[in-house]
Amino acid sequence: MTIKPRRLEPGDTIGVIAPAGPVAQEEIQPTIELLNKRGFHTHEASNLFQRNGYLAGHDEERLDDLHSMFSNNSINAIFCARGGYGSIRILDKIDYDVIVNNPKIIVGYSDITALLFAIFKKTGLVTFHGPVLRDLIQDDGDNLGDFLDLASSRTPRIVDLSGGMVLNRGKARGMVIGGNLSIISSLIGTSFMPMMKGAILFIEDKGEPLYRIDRMLSHLRLSGVIDDLSGLIAGRFVDCGNISDINELLRDFTSRIDIPVINGLLVGHDVENKTIPIGIHAELDTENMTLSFLETCVT
Repeated sequence: MTIKPRRLEPGDTIGVIAPAGPVAQEEIQPTIELLNKRGFHTHEASNLFQRNGYLAGHDEERLDDLHSMFSNNSINAIFCARGGYGSIRILDKIDYDVIVNNPKIIVGYSDITALLFAIFKKTGLVTFHGPVLRDLIQDDGDNLGDFLDLASSRTPRIVDLSGGMVLNRGKARGMVIGGNLSIISSLIGTSFMPMMKGAILFIEDKGEPLYRIDRMLSHLRLSGVIDDLSGLIAGRFVDCGNISDINELLRDFTSRIDIPVINGLLVGHDVENKTIPIGIHAELDTENMTLSFLETCVT
């Protein structure tokens, strides 16, 4: 059963955690000030600025912050401070009952994809693929405005894909699931990978050469993920080589199945990074160049 978190409203308190890589106060302070100006309070996790090599503290510290934020009734939403690496290390240690009993908005991208997928798979809670706190000040605050519009909306979102390219025409409905391709590939074969049967999958990545993207898409194909999809959308592939080569890979890997395939979704490692809910049904239409959600993502 899908669980929708409560919508966000001015005056609410947003908790900040770092479940992956380390972050410094000066990296997130501009966004915290912007949130305060927008009428929100912020609450920093106890271990937010811990550092253990490439991790934001030991696994137990990052796990404790996640549990504390969900169990704290004064916290209305949770922002991940940054990506990096480390979310996958704590997936099997999370007390998912704490999340089920205290559902709330949680948002991030990149390495945070692992956390978003695991929470949705284990609890049914709709999660949010969107900018991490460190990045929300980018794009002159438009990314924050986009997130707040979605997180407080009483109407379903329609995503404009008119700037993209159709790789295979069609129309399809399904549950929208997606995120960082590298992380999605690493979750295949684990109990934290959501069911992809009939899903509309969106993918993005950064700094991966073409052969690695080929390898990850091959992993998705060999595991049956691609054959199960009802639609595929490519987001940003920053510093991944020529986009035309990536388009050809996407055409190649979906050539055996007749599903709509399109690029141009403004998500990923770039200045503009729109928020997309994970776990909500939508319709992908390459004729109208839209991804139209069929229901709201908050309640």
